[in-house]
Amino acid sequence: MTYETSAESSAAESPFRTEPTARDLAPQFVLPLVVRIERAAPPARTDALETAARAVLVLLDDERSVGDGVWAGPVRDWQDARIRKVVRRARGAEWRRAGALEGITVTGATAEVRVFPPVPLDGWPKDLAKLQVSGTDLDDPVPPAPPAPNVPVLWFNPGLRMSAGKAMAQAGHGAQLAWWDLTDEQRAAWRDAGFPLSVRTAAPAQWQRLTDSRLPVVRDAGFTEIAPGSCTVVADHPALRQGS
Repeated sequence: MTYETSAESSAAESPFRTEPTARDLAPQFVLPLVVRIERAAPPARTDALETAARAVLVLLDDERSVGDGVWAGPVRDWQDARIRKVVRRARGAEWRRAGALEGITVTGATAEVRVFPPVPLDGWPKDLAKLQVSGTDLDDPVPPAPPAPNVPVLWFNPGLRMSAGKAMAQAGHGAQLAWWDLTDEQRAAWRDAGFPLSVRTAAPAQWQRLTDSRLPVVRDAGFTEIAPGSCTVVADHPALRQGS
């Protein structure tokens, strides 16, 4: 199963796409994520990607995002159009101001990511709108270990290069697509386990097998950094492997 998604804010900014689709013409919302990047102690790249993915899951599962919850309307409007996500970076006072806004902070081994309920493209809160998007470049001090058995893995396309911010948004997309494909019982099991997941880059031969499977595939809308239609992430959740 494939889904076309976007991590960016406007088709007008695209070096790749100019023609809108039906989903572009719907009212557009964006899910803001802010990653904490202090100069003296930036997070590891893989941990930032994994923490961003978990942050998306935590927001989707939050009681405020479903039913009659206070975030349910914006979440529905956001998911009815493109599931746009924009990752911005903050440190020091910027991070403290972001933390004062309504949202959820998720902490990894080295990373902190705060996710906020969706907002209209032109309706960002002032303290988030002025945060920078570009320059979110992170590294892994040591190569990540192989993923643990039976843990969901978000496999990245080995043939694409993305900034850390773009990759964090793509990891969030992958986690969301897996969430959509799970049953309520499977979602509850993932939640009760604390939303464990790994983000890794697939080997080329492995990537071909993954994209030929029936697992959820993120197909980027191509607004920035990569060409439209690029397969960026395969969401390999154990509960979805049967028949893949």
